[in-house]
Amino acid sequence: MTPDEFVIAFRERRASAILRTDSKSAAAQAMEAAIRGGFTICEFTLTTPGALDLISSFAGRPGLIVGSGTVLTALDAREAVAAGAQYLVSPVIDPAVIAEARNLGVAMMPGCATPTEMLTAHRAGAQLQKLFPAPVGPGWVAQTLAPLPFLRIVPTSGVTAENAAAYLAAGSHAVGFVNSLFDPADIAAGRYEVIEARARMMLRSIENNVR
Repeated sequence: MTPDEFVIAFRERRASAILRTDSKSAAAQAMEAAIRGGFTICEFTLTTPGALDLISSFAGRPGLIVGSGTVLTALDAREAVAAGAQYLVSPVIDPAVIAEARNLGVAMMPGCATPTEMLTAHRAGAQLQKLFPAPVGPGWVAQTLAPLPFLRIVPTSGVTAENAAAYLAAGSHAVGFVNSLFDPADIAAGRYEVIEARARMMLRSIENNVR
């Protein structure tokens, strides 16, 4: 999948499931629940034990787009793509990581907290800009896009079923659900059916905002 193809697919599907947990087995089961609930863009953070194995396992499935989060070095990028990651995400801007993603032929989405950081990421070659964290609200997205309409802003941490549609209506390219989808208490208790039901509810909350 080329970077441009990922950008289009993310725009069409509008949401990703982003998983960070401390158990490889629980991570697999939690992501399976999100997929049963309808998610087709899945991100495993490299802080999750066995993340590369999980990426490899899920990446071969038809219809799924699997990415790697918490990519902090060029080596991280290479290892994630070798495992099957089709896009890379970082909590920060690192020109070397953005350049490596370009060399590897995959989309890059670095974390940005200000318009200046977003423009910096864009000029460095990042196809998308992750708003991280995202407690600022949909109005911030709309105000930022007014003078910088070429940005592709993707809010993540802080996005919930209650505000996701508003973020999209404000012009966000897509959104990412993290703990609001993968509640750590549900993972710890093995309540994967709750995660599946929540996934369905979250996707329903944004289905009328696809454009």
